[in-house]
Amino acid sequence: MSDNDQPTVDGRMATADEGQTIEPVSVAEILRPVRVPLAIACLLRAVSAVAMIFPFLAVARIGEDLLADGPVDNDAVWGSVRFGIIALVVAMVTLLGAAAITHIADVDFQLDIRRRMAERLGRVPLGWFDARNSGQVKKSLQDDVGAMHHLVGHALIDTVAAAITPLATVIVLLAIDWRLALFTFVPVILGLYLYSTMMRGYGEKMQEYQDSLGRVNGAVVEFLAGIAVVKTFGEADEAHQRYTEETEGFADTFHDWVSGTLKLSNLTEFILSPVTSVMWVLTGSVVFVANGWIEPTEALPFLLLGAGITAPIQALGFSAQELQVGLAAAGRVGELLATPTLEVADSPRSPDGSDVRFDGVSFGYETGGRDALTDIDLELQPGTVTALVGASGSGKTTIARLVPRFWDPRAGSVSIGGVDVRDIDPVELYQRVGFVFQDVQLIRASVADNVRLGRPDASLDEVVAASRLARIHDRITELPDGYDTVVGDGAHLSGGEAQRVSIARLVLADTPILVLDEATAYADPESEAEIQEALSILAAGRTLLVIAHRLGTIVNADQICVVADGRIVDRGTHDTLIRESEQYQRLWAAHDSGVAGTVS
Repeated sequence: MSDNDQPTVDGRMATADEGQTIEPVSVAEILRPVRVPLAIACLLRAVSAVAMIFPFLAVARIGEDLLADGPVDNDAVWGSVRFGIIALVVAMVTLLGAAAITHIADVDFQLDIRRRMAERLGRVPLGWFDARNSGQVKKSLQDDVGAMHHLVGHALIDTVAAAITPLATVIVLLAIDWRLALFTFVPVILGLYLYSTMMRGYGEKMQEYQDSLGRVNGAVVEFLAGIAVVKTFGEADEAHQRYTEETEGFADTFHDWVSGTLKLSNLTEFILSPVTSVMWVLTGSVVFVANGWIEPTEALPFLLLGAGITAPIQALGFSAQELQVGLAAAGRVGELLATPTLEVADSPRSPDGSDVRFDGVSFGYETGGRDALTDIDLELQPGTVTALVGASGSGKTTIARLVPRFWDPRAGSVSIGGVDVRDIDPVELYQRVGFVFQDVQLIRASVADNVRLGRPDASLDEVVAASRLARIHDRITELPDGYDTVVGDGAHLSGGEAQRVSIARLVLADTPILVLDEATAYADPESEAEIQEALSILAAGRTLLVIAHRLGTIVNADQICVVADGRIVDRGTHDTLIRESEQYQRLWAAHDSGVAGTVS
């Protein structure tokens, strides 16, 4: 396992304080900002469901008046017409009002929930992102929030209609003839039973489906993002095989789910269909009229309302998948909103200086598991360079990432200027600690804006000056639109060039403490020389912590620490260690013989 491969628990990032189950934010709490408009919409939809029954009753009443013996009572007929029209208008206005309210609420909700998620992600430990690829984070912020549209915009009012319409219909029909009313209700009871049977285990299957879809999303992002690298090293077939396995696994999961419910789903749909309902009621009405149990005109309300008694339930069944998708998405959003954040001191303190001190630091990614670091004591003084060397997985990156507080130590403390980093306001901490890691992240924005991430209010002249110091200005001017070129569109930068953009960002940020983790890992020899020159200028007068990809770049470091199995086993200058440290001698021999990857 490399330094960057962090252990996980149940697929989640295992931080130092994990070990207890985190209760996700409930769906009710997630929907809290829109509960008032949703309640109003549900009330309007209930009124609409009841009002929708009365036009049918008006038609039935007109039929009775027209079929009655003697002359037609025109006043009664037109009174029924007016009543039906008024009821229909009320039903449509309240229906449209409910739909408008829920969709407006959905727009407000999506804005609110994305803000809440972004605010939460801004306060989680930076190490949280190490266990999640960009596809997973994108799925939460974009896809899951979008999937909740049905939950807010449709599900609640559809559920109200599915409950109120049959109930109100049965109450009306019971008042006419309780025997035929119960007979009419049989398809509803049978359909609901079959539907509940079909839904058993639905949530578990939906979760499997979503998990498989998430893996496919992640595989697509990783495959596309890394295609240049894997093709360069001849691993394209293997990378494509991983992608293919995930897509085939998704297809198998979906097929098993659908094939297991298809027959029951079709039977339920058939029983709840309006045609089946009408034929059922027509059969019952004929039997009841033939036996003299009801008058022919009394069968009219049953024939007119019978088709509509199952329609809302069938509609709810059609939207069941979207409802389950929305609930599953809400569950994942709830988990993200419950992600533990970095604790911020009630009374933050400001460091006095830029010296860094590790005092008895121990750290483990998994509570109760093996420590990744044990009893680390280390001092970094301003104006000095401290280098960490060691085999892959020894703990170098973990040490480096405790300085900008990617995680908090299990024991001991990391302090800056005499103040524990846990007592420093995070905003101030990141103004004091700048870092460049081997996997450089550039956002899809102009090159200038990528550099400005170090200081958003910087002028273009300051961006250019920083880029000159980072030895990347000449390359930027060669781009189609210079500093206005958008990364990923007109700007296709190599690994070394992206590193220098990130260094320009650090120059602009002007932080007194720098953490450089494999800053030249992907650079060619020419780029590495330029990066080293830029770093030499940047490091002047600052506290510098370096993880070296090539030992030859840190021979002049003020302090070199040899890390093995999560401990600092030797420390000193290059000359001292090359004479006295067997571990350093082996690392140097591997470097000197050109064995790639042994030291990194």
